Amino acid sequence: MGLFDRFRRKQRPGVLRAASSIDTGHLERWAAERRGVEAYVEPKTTVTETTVVFVAHDGEWTRRRVDGAEGARRLARKLGIPIYDAGIVGYPKRMREYSRRKAAGEV
Repeated sequence: MGLFDRFRRKQRPGVLRAASSIDTGHLERWAAERRGVEAYVEPKTTVTETTVVFVAHDGEWTRRRVDGAEGARRLARKLGIPIYDAGIVGYPKRMREYSRRKAAGEV
């Protein structure tokens, strides 16, 4: 091991990280621990792969990479939760309110 090896990036810069079973596992556990969860698919960008945002009944949310829009739909079907295209319907008001409360230290 070279002197500066521990400072090197694990991936090459400019290479997008794909979804993994860790991402999917997190989403499955997160949804199982909350009620009223809905999924919102976000399209791939130049910076990130396709992602999905899970939003609970109280507005709490989490975001992870998924294996494309179809992968997000498969996961939503598996979990029995509704899924929406964030680019078309936007995000629910409760999500924005939760983020505001969290930033204010109320959550």
